Amino acid sequence: MLPTSAILADFGVTRAEREKFMTLRGRPPCDRRKFGPNTGSNRSTGNKMDVRAEKVRKEFDRFPALHDVSLDIHSGELIALLGPSGSGKTTLLRLIAGLERPTNGRILFGDEDASDKSVQARNIGFVFQHYALFRHMSVLENISFGLKVRPRATRPASAEIRRRAMELLDLVQLTGLETRFPNQLSGGQRQRVALARALAIEPRVLLLDEPFGALDAQVRRELRKWLREIHDRTGHTTVFVTHDQEEALELADRLCVMSQGRIEQVGTPDAVYDTPASPFVFGFIGESSRLPVTVENGTVQLSGRNLDIVAPDTIGAGQLFFRPHDVELVDGDTALGGTIVASRRVGGTRRLEVELSHSVHRVEIDLPYDHPAVERSQIGFRPRRWKLFPAS
Repeated sequence: MLPTSAILADFGVTRAEREKFMTLRGRPPCDRRKFGPNTGSNRSTGNKMDVRAEKVRKEFDRFPALHDVSLDIHSGELIALLGPSGSGKTTLLRLIAGLERPTNGRILFGDEDASDKSVQARNIGFVFQHYALFRHMSVLENISFGLKVRPRATRPASAEIRRRAMELLDLVQLTGLETRFPNQLSGGQRQRVALARALAIEPRVLLLDEPFGALDAQVRRELRKWLREIHDRTGHTTVFVTHDQEEALELADRLCVMSQGRIEQVGTPDAVYDTPASPFVFGFIGESSRLPVTVENGTVQLSGRNLDIVAPDTIGAGQLFFRPHDVELVDGDTALGGTIVASRRVGGTRRLEVELSHSVHRVEIDLPYDHPAVERSQIGFRPRRWKLFPAS
């Protein structure tokens, strides 16, 4: 049997930090509730909790990783912290977890300032990208671990621990695998065990740090749907970190898009995708094409030619953004027309790269894969929906 000291390594946080999430001191024994639909009542298990970051700044060796970030996380929602590497999303997650302390600002759980509280006092469930399962323990033992190591006064009876672990196995659809060890499971199964272990301690808040990052694309898609179903059944306040836009759009109730330690936009997936608040958000969420334009007399121009787009409230240099699929074809001479220089199949569409005739720019547009226009050498189009931003 491996010693405990050899179990956890190279998962982004220390072994001591990981064990904090499984050994919540002073918690009462778990009740006998089932994981049915959330009724909205504030049960003793406390799986409904508002979380708020107030003007949080975090510095590492005087380098600011977060710049006065404020965010309200609603009770029972699943919110995705989305952004590229270095955007500050994982730092914010670690501040919520208690693995870091803010340089300035506060982290509140409900109305209580939790900024200086330990991980144990916050009652956090954490799911890591690389599972962090105990290799020498069976599936059942991994899920039960957080309950078994509680102090004697608050530890449930062995029969109750087993009952609860088996209940969670059923919830994550792994019934019958309780005697297997992690190396006998697929990556998707291991991540389900990790989630069950996080839920076993009945956390007030569930945190997931890119939990599907180590899985292949097909398994990721299956687990996204499954995780959404689990969340809808349990109702835990859940914070989910990812750099995968598709994952965030499919899973989350709301998105918090971050860049360079700041929040760019918070909103529903539809709102963020359809009405991005900045050039960064438009370029980061979904596919997009961008053109440098000027606005004169209420019309948008590219290289001195009108684009048949009206912008009455804007003047001067700007950036025109549109989605490749949000275009319509037009005949005749047009400023947005040119030579098809590349064509490739993308699912049920054909992605065309067009070199514009009257400028040095290239853009991409999408057409149905069998559209007759894909056989042409020349094509003209106009955006159906677009967004104009001032030039940076």
